[in-house]
Amino acid sequence: MDGNGRWAKSRLMPRLAGHKEGVENFKRIAEYLIELDIEVATFYAFSTENWKRPQDEVENIMSLLVEYLEKWLAQNNEKNMRFRFIGDRRAFSPRIQALMDEVEKKSSHFRNQLNLALNYGSRDELARAFRLLAEEGKKDITPEDISSHLYTVGQPDVDLIIRTGGEIRLSNFLLYQSAYAEFYFSDKLWPDFSSEDLDDAIAYFNHRERRFGGVIERKP
Repeated sequence: MDGNGRWAKSRLMPRLAGHKEGVENFKRIAEYLIELDIEVATFYAFSTENWKRPQDEVENIMSLLVEYLEKWLAQNNEKNMRFRFIGDRRAFSPRIQALMDEVEKKSSHFRNQLNLALNYGSRDELARAFRLLAEEGKKDITPEDISSHLYTVGQPDVDLIIRTGGEIRLSNFLLYQSAYAEFYFSDKLWPDFSSEDLDDAIAYFNHRERRFGGVIERKP
């Protein structure tokens, strides 16, 4: 979800205004995903590298996170998705960790899955998986072993990655899970990315030939 800061700057507004609008658009797109009956969706909200940003910006983002989680818990969530927060939670305050736990518990009965990546980095995730496997005494490690120790355990591999903001890179996001993912890059800044833009991305995906390293044989 890239481009919140640039969205605000282009409107002569503080970066916090861009992050606030980014949260609002996250809500809109998440609701649309429910309408589309998407099985699993993952939003990259805050990376392990984002702590390097100015302290006041990080604090504002954490305040927005608390506000969003508290509002989610206070409302009647008849139509929603099952939350899973992926990433290392230990860097967050006890209050935020408690809110994460409560949201996961309250949303556990929903069928569709929404992953919110917070303090997430794929390299850290893989290092964590290897440490856990080593602690278990695993030696002949298989891809299935690695998958079973990732934050996304039990979920399918990524089909489609959408990146907004005109950037063309993965930025340490789901490196292992996206081995055969299709990529869709949009110049739209995240606050401007609409449900229609999501439709375009899905239409692009639906026209891709997915060979997974093989060859598709066509009948003459």
